[in-house]
Amino acid sequence: MLQRIQTVYMAIALIVTGALPFVFPLWKVDGKDVFFMSEGIYVPLFGLSTALSVMAIISYAKRQNQFVMNRLNIILNLILLGLFVYRSLTVSGVTQKVPEKGIGMFLPIVAIVFLVLANKAIKKDEDLVKSADRLR
Repeated sequence: MLQRIQTVYMAIALIVTGALPFVFPLWKVDGKDVFFMSEGIYVPLFGLSTALSVMAIISYAKRQNQFVMNRLNIILNLILLGLFVYRSLTVSGVTQKVPEKGIGMFLPIVAIVFLVLANKAIKKDEDLVKSADRLR
C-alpha cells in the first residue's frame, strides 16, 4: 500500500528532513553559509527525524504505528525548531555579527505540515476501515 496519499506526504517529509538540509543553509554568518553539519546537536536530530520517516513509510501495514511514529516525528521537529529559534535569539552581537536566517531554519515547519497531513490521511483510512468492519 505504498501508493496511498499519506505515504506521499511522509516521503515529502523524508526529503525535507533527509536531503534538503544539505542544500539549504540554516543561517549566514559574515557572509558564509552555515549548514546543519557544523553544529553537533542538529545532525542526530535531523537523522532521527529521517529515520522515523523511513520507519513510518515501511510500516504501511500498521496504520496505528505510522500514526504514532508521525506524532513522535512532529514532536522531534518541534524540538528542532525550538533549538533553531533559541540559537537565533541568543547569538551574541558583540563577538560576531547577527546572522541572517536561512531557508534551512524553516525546514522543520515544512516537515511538520506534511506529517500532519499524513496523520489526517491515516486517520481517514482508519475510519474507513472501521466503518467497513461495522457493516459486516
